[in-house]
Amino acid sequence: MKQKTIPIDHGSFLKKTDRYLFILLFLMVSCFFTWSENVAITRGIKVVGRMGVLMGSYILYYRIIRYGAADSIKWKNVLAPLLYAGYLTLGFVSFMWSTNPGFSALQWFMTFQSLAFSAFFIKCITLLDIYFPNHTTRLYNLLGDTVFYLITIFVIGMYVDPDTFFRLTHGGEEARLGGYIMNPNELGMLAGVGIACLIFDIYRNHHKWWTVFKVLVIFYALFMTGSRSSLIGVVLIVFFHINQSKNQKLKTIIIIGVLLVLPVAVNKIILKDDGSRLEEVLSMTGRLPFWTALINEGLPREPLLGFGFMRIDYKEYFQSTHTYPGKMTHNTFMQVLMNLGFIGLTLVIFQMVFTIRGFLLEEKEKKLMLIGILIPILINSFTEFGIFGESNYGILFYQLIIMSISFQKSPFLTIRDKIHLQHKRPELSL
Repeated sequence: MKQKTIPIDHGSFLKKTDRYLFILLFLMVSCFFTWSENVAITRGIKVVGRMGVLMGSYILYYRIIRYGAADSIKWKNVLAPLLYAGYLTLGFVSFMWSTNPGFSALQWFMTFQSLAFSAFFIKCITLLDIYFPNHTTRLYNLLGDTVFYLITIFVIGMYVDPDTFFRLTHGGEEARLGGYIMNPNELGMLAGVGIACLIFDIYRNHHKWWTVFKVLVIFYALFMTGSRSSLIGVVLIVFFHINQSKNQKLKTIIIIGVLLVLPVAVNKIILKDDGSRLEEVLSMTGRLPFWTALINEGLPREPLLGFGFMRIDYKEYFQSTHTYPGKMTHNTFMQVLMNLGFIGLTLVIFQMVFTIRGFLLEEKEKKLMLIGILIPILINSFTEFGIFGESNYGILFYQLIIMSISFQKSPFLTIRDKIHLQHKRPELSL
């Protein structure tokens, strides 16, 4: 497809499309939060809201096509989405042996819904890449801004209504940002994703000082969550980008900044000032004994196919003699092992291998972005819900990056597509 010299300005359409994409992503991520203690309101937001956003992504996709694009996208890196579909298929089949089919079905359908949203959302960006090559929409900018505005709500809320936006832990000794609205560790992971994405806006000098302000606000919120795993994730992201940069002066400044901030952050977040919780850190807040009990006592009961999608025992909670009762494993790979057995775990391991392989085949900026997003959600996956756990926005982010490596332009157009493009886009030569 060659460009002719007929000057047609698509700026207004592209700005509106970028704005709609941001609104859809912001609403989708927002629907994972518990904005009210009223169960009916929360369910309404999570079910009706998310289905509405899914419908919005579908409508926006076909709005782009009607304006001047062809529905001519084909698959690439097919094993990554195919194996993810296999994981969901096994989860669906597991309803037959699930120890709570209703709960398994609810979790499965929420995961499938976010996958469908991710597919249409990334297809919208792919159409822009193909038919509007000069567009300025970037996935990392949309994600970074979404995280910033959500985090800003929490930063303002911690001063306006601390009882709602803080969660007291350790017998009320420690207040962590998140409240009942969001688990502090999950909120910390969200902050990590935001920082990973906004770094690319700094690279391209996109509203540079405004972007730096966004990063500082998000980092402050991360500090207030007290999330150890998220702090580790952000440090890894920073050093990952330092390693990629060729600017020695920038590298030196960042390294000095990290070395100055890191001791304070480690003392405040990991050791909790006096180092009294070092034993807690070494046991990963009781997770290691819990995982040991799961492997020794729970896994032998259903080793091959598990207890059913998002189920870890015959009862609602798994509890060993020497561990706390748990409804989920606090480790996404352990979660898969318990709910879909060794067969499910093998499937998701190969799925991740082919996903990362797909990252490495992309051009540099996109490859770095996808790896940057993967780092915080993968680290979170070792201590919380994770990318294969109960429904959360970590799953959404993982699905978005899977879809980001799964679509490309089809080399063929149907006669109908050609007629459509000749009518809508006379500046294009087919």
